[in-house]
Amino acid sequence: MRFNERFRDIRTDHDLTQAQMGLILNMTQRKVSRLETRQTEPTTDELVLICKTFKTDANWLLGIK
Repeated sequence: MRFNERFRDIRTDHDLTQAQMGLILNMTQRKVSRLETRQTEPTTDELVLICKTFKTDANWLLGIK
């Protein structure tokens, strides 16, 4: 699985809309959509925030593990 698929899985597992996910992560709904469709990649700061907020391992999220 790729980052975008795992990122979407986190959102749907928490029953969040893209807009709600954006509010939690301080990003727009459009940014969430673009991350989920591989139109952009997360910044290092965004990756850290995602991992801390959802208690997720960065290696897993990036598909390394």
